[in-house]
Amino acid sequence: MKNVIACNLGSYRQFGENAYSHLAEIGLTNVEIRVPGNDEITNVQDELKEYGLTATSLLGGCDVNSDTIVDDFQPTLNTAGEMGVGVIFVSVHAGEADRNVVYDRLRKIGENAAPLNVKVCLETHPDMAHNGDIAMETMKGVDHPNICINFDTGNVYYYNHDVDAVTEVNKVINHVGAVHLKDTNGGFKTWNFPTLGEGVVDYKGVFDTLNDSGFYGPFTMELEGIEGENLDEDGVKARVADSLQHLKDIGVI
Repeated sequence: MKNVIACNLGSYRQFGENAYSHLAEIGLTNVEIRVPGNDEITNVQDELKEYGLTATSLLGGCDVNSDTIVDDFQPTLNTAGEMGVGVIFVSVHAGEADRNVVYDRLRKIGENAAPLNVKVCLETHPDMAHNGDIAMETMKGVDHPNICINFDTGNVYYYNHDVDAVTEVNKVINHVGAVHLKDTNGGFKTWNFPTLGEGVVDYKGVFDTLNDSGFYGPFTMELEGIEGENLDEDGVKARVADSLQHLKDIGVI
């Protein structure tokens, strides 16, 4: 099977207006976009089609501390189902809430997602999925196949000391529903996310590990840059293109 490679539109920063045309130019056909409103779905799909693009994941909000989150999240699930998108990316934070209550809410969301063939994927963020061990606690607590992990290859370094991406992804290998490809210099709480291949992440190892388990994507480039830099549009486009080229160079595309 071929790996599904996508790009988060946030990688283009303030130059997102020209993201679709640039992605078409460099031959990348998959994107991660925010969940469109009901009145936007047709226009969004038409624009994607115009550039030969497919939305492979949607960015949604999920406040697990809300008593009404199960009902509140349903429109997001419905939109994904209508658009034929199989992955919704969310960041969840339990805070001081009872974890069992949060697990139950996520489980119910998973139950609602299953008939739509949608996986709701929790980002590698505190406090429910910021490393492999914590993510596994969450997965065991929720215990639903449609609630998964979005493994972020950069965040796992940002939020933890003394880790490596291959080891951490192995811990959650059976629960990965999506991946964010973000490189890093490896520093704890250090905003240094360069072009893929310029940091410490062993991307070949990450892909081989996931491919061996039967996972082929979506792998979504999320290029958040380096603190203090000020790239112009050409620089931003070059980072996207060079990151894609790195994936080609290591043979995962």
